[in-house]
Amino acid sequence: MMRTALGVPMGSKLWTRAREAVLATRPTSYVCIILVVAVASCLYQLRTHTIFSCQAAGYNTDRFLAYCHGPNYADYEHGAFYFDLEPRVDDYIRNADVLFFGDSRLQVALSTAATADWFSSASARYYLLGFSYFENEVFAEELLRRIRPRAQVYVINVDQFFDRSESPPVKTILHDPGAQHRYEVKRLWQRVHEPICKSFAALCGNKFVIFRSRETGAYYTKGAAEWKITPVSYDQGIDRDVVSRNTAAAAGFLSHFAQGKCVILTMVPFVGTKIGDANAIATGLGMKLVTPGIVEGLRTYDGYHLDQPSAQRWSQAFFKAAEPELQSCLEKEGAPSSARSSSEPVVQ
Repeated sequence: MMRTALGVPMGSKLWTRAREAVLATRPTSYVCIILVVAVASCLYQLRTHTIFSCQAAGYNTDRFLAYCHGPNYADYEHGAFYFDLEPRVDDYIRNADVLFFGDSRLQVALSTAATADWFSSASARYYLLGFSYFENEVFAEELLRRIRPRAQVYVINVDQFFDRSESPPVKTILHDPGAQHRYEVKRLWQRVHEPICKSFAALCGNKFVIFRSRETGAYYTKGAAEWKITPVSYDQGIDRDVVSRNTAAAAGFLSHFAQGKCVILTMVPFVGTKIGDANAIATGLGMKLVTPGIVEGLRTYDGYHLDQPSAQRWSQAFFKAAEPELQSCLEKEGAPSSARSSSEPVVQ
């Protein structure tokens, strides 16, 4: 009789029972392997596609997560502002003396100590009301209708702001009945993300993330350090079709939403800055473009947004150039927010 390697005769009762025991464990092993693979796959998806693909170090009592580059999370700020999901944001916007409009280029360029210092010295309040996804006047109009801010000074970054196209988040918000629920779910995920990724940072990814101040709208970005550094450049050419469309749209926006207000037009530089178009649009509106001119040595971290040192330098130069007009506008408006009558609501 043949024997196994352990000396057990094949065909014996002992051999049969051993064989049955091994076969019985196989389904369990398969199930365990499948479960391990499924859990690993789920964790991988969480770390690469969801809010957990971003770190949580930017949260504090004033900041929320505005954007995470995980494809299943991405934009939150549009829904947060449109559906009033973040506490007191509407009040901060409503009580600001100066509102800034534009896209993420404006946000990055003015989310600096130079901006905060200028307004602190002027005893005035400001709010950066720009958004990612090359946002424009379409979304700004929606917010102005709903919030009805008191600011008498609007600073507008001309580049693409007067384009009437709907960005992907705005299309979702304006036309998808389920949009509000999805943004509310994103807000709830931040309540989970913050404690987990602050306590166990290694569990979370390092994708590009934007945190945003509720009080001023300022951006705080993480994860752009390894992007391609490119110097700022300028394009003096004029595209007559672009200028014509934007000038007409700008006239409509200003007549409906900026009547009686001080409006300052500017242009944040990037690679291929369309300075010729911006000047032509301002001229078509009977205004001037307020910029610090060419500030030498400015760089972008991705071709579109100024890196942090450049943003600090440009914003400092911008406020030096715009200071006379800003001060004049604030004086026409009357006493700054800090000196308003106690009968007027003021957010502390």
